[in-house]
Amino acid sequence: MFILLTTKLHIPPLRSKHVLRPRLIERLSESAHRKLILVSAPAGFGKTTLVSEWVAGSQRPVAWLSLDENDNDPARFLTYLIAALQQIQPDIGQAVSRTLQIPQPPPVEATLTALLNDIAGITTPFTLVLDDYHVITAQAIDEALTFWLENAPPQMGLIIATREDPGLPLHRLRARDQLTELRAADLRFTPAEAASFLTQVMGLRLSAEDIATLEARTEGWIAGLQLAALSMQGVVDADITQFIQTFAGSHRFILDYLLEEVLHKQPEPVQHFLLHTSILDRLCGPLCDVLLDAPAGSGQRTLESLEQANLFIIPLDAERRWYRYHHLFADLLRQRLTQLEPAATINALHLRASQWHEDNGYDLEAFRHAAAAGDVDRAERLIDGKGIPLHLRGAAMTILNWLASLPEATLNARPALWWRHAALLLVNGQTTGVEEKLDAAERAVQGMAPDDNTRNLIGRIAAARATLALTRYQPDVMIAQARRALDYLSDDYLSTRANAHWTMGYAHFLRKDYAASRRAFSDGIALGQAGNAIFSTLLATTGLGNVQEVDNQLHQAADTFRQVLRWAGDQPLQIVYDAHLGLARLNYEWNDLDAAQKHGEQSLHLARQYDRVIDRFIVCEVFLARLTLARGNVDEAAEMLTHTYQTARQKNFALRIPEVVAAQVPVLLRQGRYDEALRLAQSHALPLSEAQAHLAMGDSASALALLDSLYEQADAGNWADERLNIMAWQTVALHALGERDRAAQRLSGALALAEPEGFIRLFVDKGEPMRQMLVTASAQGVMPDYVAKLLAAFEAEPHPSDNPSPQPLPEPLSPRELEVLRLIAQGLSNQDIGARLFLALDTVKGHNRRIFEKLGVQRRTEAVARARALGLL
Repeated sequence: MFILLTTKLHIPPLRSKHVLRPRLIERLSESAHRKLILVSAPAGFGKTTLVSEWVAGSQRPVAWLSLDENDNDPARFLTYLIAALQQIQPDIGQAVSRTLQIPQPPPVEATLTALLNDIAGITTPFTLVLDDYHVITAQAIDEALTFWLENAPPQMGLIIATREDPGLPLHRLRARDQLTELRAADLRFTPAEAASFLTQVMGLRLSAEDIATLEARTEGWIAGLQLAALSMQGVVDADITQFIQTFAGSHRFILDYLLEEVLHKQPEPVQHFLLHTSILDRLCGPLCDVLLDAPAGSGQRTLESLEQANLFIIPLDAERRWYRYHHLFADLLRQRLTQLEPAATINALHLRASQWHEDNGYDLEAFRHAAAAGDVDRAERLIDGKGIPLHLRGAAMTILNWLASLPEATLNARPALWWRHAALLLVNGQTTGVEEKLDAAERAVQGMAPDDNTRNLIGRIAAARATLALTRYQPDVMIAQARRALDYLSDDYLSTRANAHWTMGYAHFLRKDYAASRRAFSDGIALGQAGNAIFSTLLATTGLGNVQEVDNQLHQAADTFRQVLRWAGDQPLQIVYDAHLGLARLNYEWNDLDAAQKHGEQSLHLARQYDRVIDRFIVCEVFLARLTLARGNVDEAAEMLTHTYQTARQKNFALRIPEVVAAQVPVLLRQGRYDEALRLAQSHALPLSEAQAHLAMGDSASALALLDSLYEQADAGNWADERLNIMAWQTVALHALGERDRAAQRLSGALALAEPEGFIRLFVDKGEPMRQMLVTASAQGVMPDYVAKLLAAFEAEPHPSDNPSPQPLPEPLSPRELEVLRLIAQGLSNQDIGARLFLALDTVKGHNRRIFEKLGVQRRTEAVARARALGLL
């Protein structure tokens, strides 16, 4: 997590002497109820000072955020936005702020929606101020702010101070009378204000004519007046009028003139201080001392004297510890510095700044100055250190941008940077361009001496290739590259060796070699813990949890997944999506659907933060659709799966299609679309789904044949989860075929395996036939406590009648009558319907009679035709 600079949230204090501007303060007060107050004018027109003055006299609570170029990252912008709002109410946005510190944060609109919901709970009107908004160039932030304005609650007002109009729908706000604009023409000093400034604030003795001339020359530009006043200090009275008469020109001319006249008229030590500290975004006394190799304390004294002299320096905190230069002044100072000093001198300043920041724990700032100095070795060393959280987005993006800026020749000379670029992209959830960078790294390595460093770099490249292959589900490549990594890496590369074991474990998992997978994940955990590599440890531990789950060790798996979440702490890393998904599946199996929903949604939220070429979110969407079906919302589940299927097709996620189809089959069966379900299962070669369709259609013999074959495969592979599930389906098929003894025997076996781990949905999802067999088992005293628990779960299941669809009939058909009607429409005889629904023949005939009466017909064909006409089929 990057460190918040709290000084960005401080309301700039007013100077002890300043010009009161009641006409503008009144306009701001009168407009506080509007959605937006835009204070837009060129640099130096006193925008920040004006808003600060209004805040000082306002009764409304105010949140303040001073923006800089780094805030073009939407996640960083939103993080600071929330921090500013927390100045109003400390608990605002606490939940969403944590999600913004991960490599792939949630969609901006979702974050803003949650944030606006929090704000809606604030009853006291308040104002948010965004200062220096002109530094924002990211369209995504303009769009976010547009969304914000469209949906902001009425008690919140927004003030934007900027040099340029923002990319917001200002015309729309004007048309709705929701916008107040203060522009340069409004902000320029009037002659009276200019006179007050020049004489009372700056202490000049000027005639009314000189003031009027100067106000006209500067057109009320406050910065120009201030710089002019500074230039006139020390000018003898006799020369003042001549000075003012010659004070004119374009904006650039004035700036250039004042740079020469003002800056150069400062004592040489002050000029030296201003120029050489201009490389800093923020200044403090000790940092300036180091930068200028000055005695301790001199930097703080100089900063305080600059503030007193109104020399374009702005205090950033109430303690006067941190400052910054006025942006325009800083730009000019930097421009002048590059003109006066050789690059070597400027680079030396950056290196001193880098060293100070490193010594004081600001490793990311230390890296930035090392990069600015062009010291690639130092920048690389800082990246390789422990001080920069590379797995967090803020730090990762800064380094990725630097790596992207390096010339190819520099990267070829340091192939480890090629590897770093690729590896950091993978950590950031991105795969685009990774392979090309790894290829470049390998080409560059070919020219290196075959020493230990070279061997380790080859091993790191191989480990990255194994991870890339994981995103593509290529187990053979994963194993080959992981083994290559372990062959080349020395023993002290614990984190990378842990990653290699993790990818190997995942490959074995894909191959269903769960024993080998368990060993590899365990090795990865041990190495990750030994190397204090939290990222690697989380990945391998999650893998172990998945193995425990498929081995039907549900309680162990739950403990493992929970351990992953504890280790991840408050940092919702996207990689823990899999632990949430595992807990979602386990809670589903234990029939705690609310807990399953919570973890499933969290899993989807995190999985969507991966690069969209990675298909993890599809798995989460399928789970949530299954959960929706279990809650009895058949149509909603169908819609969810249709959407997921379309997404998977559009993105060419071919390996995910069968998984989606397997979830669609039970939905179709619940809708009575048996033929469609069977065709779908057969077309995608899903034998278990095909068996379910056969069972629903009354072809139990075909179902059992498929299930027996699947059981042999699962038993041979020692796939415990699949074996148990097939046993439950075999029970249903044997019962439907009238082989009651074999069915009871199979059921007893399944119950014995399932009871220790508390399986519930394994049985409930098999439907009414399973419930009837459990009723029989209960009567026979089979595992009474467990069977009673399962039957209680059946009783709690939502029934279609709990949420009946409207029927255009005086007396609607019951869910059972609708079920019978659908089977009639399929051409099944009464005897077949009885076998399908486990009903006596007389019971089926009774249903038929009531169906005919409600539909007003006398024959089966008339019933089907009437039902179709009414939209019941």
